[in-house]
Amino acid sequence: MEVREGGLEHPAVIALLEEHFAGMLAASPPGTCHFLDLAKLAARDVTFWTVWDGKTLLGCGALKELDPSHGEIKSMRTASAALRRGVAAALLARIVETAQARGYDRLSLETGTGTAFEAAHALYARHGFEYCAPFGDYQATDFNRFMSRAL
Repeated sequence: MEVREGGLEHPAVIALLEEHFAGMLAASPPGTCHFLDLAKLAARDVTFWTVWDGKTLLGCGALKELDPSHGEIKSMRTASAALRRGVAAALLARIVETAQARGYDRLSLETGTGTAFEAAHALYARHGFEYCAPFGDYQATDFNRFMSRAL
């Protein structure tokens, strides 16, 4: 398993992100999804990674800088065929490592609620994230949860 920076232009990555976007929209009411589209994932304040097994894409994720001391995890997605193989944990480790190297004090995320998001909640909790109040420009609703971890 290899975590690589970049790859937004790869057709398999675009397809996985489109699957991610569709999944978020299907599992959440209109107006409650906060994913970054392809253009926003390519912004200067976002670092994007992909995870590969040879030529097979296993997953992707991103780190957005909110300010010089605070980062946000975005667009974490594991390919369906790669679930339960440690892809998300490997990617999360790279994101945490990068955030620490940048000197961030905190790493946060916003995610959905309900069955479709339970595995994500469990993953982040296993890695030291705790539920918190909304951060940045987010507003709390019945359809989102916020988690954060001090670094």
